[in-house]
Amino acid sequence: MSAHRRLSRIGSPLSIFALAALAALAPVAGCSSAHSGSGPTSTSASAPPPVAVVHHDDSLPELAPDPREKTLAEAASVLLSEQHVLKKKIDDTLSREAFPKFIDQLDSAKLLLLSSHISDLSLYADQMDDELEARDLVLARKGAALVAARRKVVAAMVADLLSKPFDFKADESIETDPEKREFCKTDDALRDRWRAVLKLQVLERLQQMDDLLAAKDKTDGEPLDAAAQKVKDKALADIPATIDAREAKARKELATRFETRFIRLEKSEPLEPAEVFINAINAAYDPHTQYMAPSEKANFDIAISGTLQGIGAVLGEQDHYIAVQELVPGGASWQQGKLEAGDLILAVAQEGQEPTDVNDMPIDQVVEMIRGKKGTVVTLTVKKPEGRIEVIPITRDIIKVEATFARGAILNADKGSKADPVGYVYLPGFYGELGQKPQPGEHNATDDVRALLSAMQKKNVKNVIIDLRGNGGGLLAAARDISGLFIETGPVVQTRDSAGEIEVLADKDPSVAFSGNVVVMVDRFSASAAEILSGALQDYERAVVVGTTTHGKGTVQAVIDLDRLKSTQGGDPLGIFKITTQQYYRVSGGSTQLKGVVPDIALPDPASFVESGERTLFHPIPWNTIPAAPFKTWKHDWALSDLQAKSRARTEKSALFTKVLAYDDLVAAKRKKTLDSVEGDKWKKEHDADKAALDAADPKLTKQPALFDVTPIGEQPAPPPSDHSDPERDKAVKKKLDAWKDDLARDPWVQESMFVLKDMATKK
Repeated sequence: MSAHRRLSRIGSPLSIFALAALAALAPVAGCSSAHSGSGPTSTSASAPPPVAVVHHDDSLPELAPDPREKTLAEAASVLLSEQHVLKKKIDDTLSREAFPKFIDQLDSAKLLLLSSHISDLSLYADQMDDELEARDLVLARKGAALVAARRKVVAAMVADLLSKPFDFKADESIETDPEKREFCKTDDALRDRWRAVLKLQVLERLQQMDDLLAAKDKTDGEPLDAAAQKVKDKALADIPATIDAREAKARKELATRFETRFIRLEKSEPLEPAEVFINAINAAYDPHTQYMAPSEKANFDIAISGTLQGIGAVLGEQDHYIAVQELVPGGASWQQGKLEAGDLILAVAQEGQEPTDVNDMPIDQVVEMIRGKKGTVVTLTVKKPEGRIEVIPITRDIIKVEATFARGAILNADKGSKADPVGYVYLPGFYGELGQKPQPGEHNATDDVRALLSAMQKKNVKNVIIDLRGNGGGLLAAARDISGLFIETGPVVQTRDSAGEIEVLADKDPSVAFSGNVVVMVDRFSASAAEILSGALQDYERAVVVGTTTHGKGTVQAVIDLDRLKSTQGGDPLGIFKITTQQYYRVSGGSTQLKGVVPDIALPDPASFVESGERTLFHPIPWNTIPAAPFKTWKHDWALSDLQAKSRARTEKSALFTKVLAYDDLVAAKRKKTLDSVEGDKWKKEHDADKAALDAADPKLTKQPALFDVTPIGEQPAPPPSDHSDPERDKAVKKKLDAWKDDLARDPWVQESMFVLKDMATKK
């Protein structure tokens, strides 16, 4: 299971910060970067005495400070002011920007605090900068103490509400979008809100039981494995026979989960108040600068070419939920096929145990629960983007990189015809060993793509698709070198650091691995290095970019191990600090930050209802430009305006794309409707109507007939010899790769890319 906060593996080796930036810190033993390893050492002078004056509100309770708080505040102040790419001043303006994020971290769902509490805390709204300068995080400790006191009030409230049956005939409703809620003015009003929230959760659990009974003898797609079938059978056996008994079971389960949650939240980490405060300040800079306390540090250890043991999913925080951000290709979730990006995880159950509610749980704890030994089953209760609740059993596995390697195929629109074949390269990530020469038998993205292109050239393939959909990035060197496979020489990407220094990374190899027409496919989950490659080929007019606007992450993060500074802390760990130190830019001078790469030819977005991309995050760094780097565009025969017109005409007539758009519109409309009735019959009627509409609109792409013929090319990924002791796993990987071919043959986005290539090859 990968940690939710991963270092962007993009950028040249960084010097994390100059020695002068550490002058205000205690003596250090060094600092480290995830890019360049250990940094320099220094024994600089101690910090000057604080000068800020912080006014306290003694009417609010306050926790005792952790001894490490001063060092953390000092480190954050120095790093942000000296090393962040924006070089923003830490002042009252920044404090007022950070304060709403601080409140959001305390109670994002508005189910704990009252409006009067927010007013009390607001007295500190323009003092967060002063507290950081004074190394005295008063607001952090007062906020944590207030939340601890309020949890006891709300815990009793929730237990009482769940102790007796709900009146599902009462005509009540609940606003499910926390951003549309106001903080309640009284505890009575908060109790009413909680009653509606709990009624909705009981209704959803009752519906889960109905759905499970309805699907008792159905197998949606492939049969479940033995472990997953055992979980399903147990869940069926536990469903009571009567409606009243089911309602009581749902309330009892909720009562247990909430009791467990409140008990768990009482045992907060000592540095949690400081972490919340500092990360609110960080958020006013950008979404990727974060402090991680020691409890989270263990989860920040995923190497680009390593192995993971768990379900293979990248998690993130969304309101008071844990959200699935992406799946690791080749991982257990990727192979199982039910968990998807955009799912919200509501509960986690270990094999043979009751589910544990994970709402409001620190993400490191959720990660720890989901990880586990290979072969064991973890069951996730998730809420799908369209609102459906689903229980997903996943057999944990060790994630190997063979399923993340580039794969190639030859595509033929009409088998046996004289139509030109199309080469297809699927690249799920920019993998390889950072700064190391590949060893015999090891894979790296550049060599794998080059080999596939060479094989295609030998077969006289003149047109190729590079599929970067879902590619979350990887090594900058790989993005540069793969770009170089399609151009002679020239700049590929530019970076600018916190000092304003610009560096140009160029391809210096004059050889070209493929000289034919190229289409690059992207989507909203293509990010970082994928944006560098697609943006460079677009700027050079070397390729036509097809799909949907990419993620829009144009920044580079460095990681500082704060435990290198802990010599004055008696060995107590401090954690790590991830800070945005660079931005990268296209050769044309525009940043990929925020705007992403806009495709030349836009196609319907099958995930338009999923909130993703840099633009959806809190306080993203704005888009900006630097001077263009000199480069020469590729000579070609096609006119982009003609390609766009022909593609638009086809997609508008496509029955499949029409269905995709209709389904997306339906899900988007449902997501916008955030006021849910909790009157039993009305909720059931709305749920059934929504489900029927979604089922009718679902384009069911995997059940469509094949659109073209697929012939694998080159050496397809296979498990290394050392894994042959696990034939069942090898068989599962091969089965998944075979399924990849079948899915590819039914992909209308790939088919449209083939049409675009045909148009590009047509002489004017």
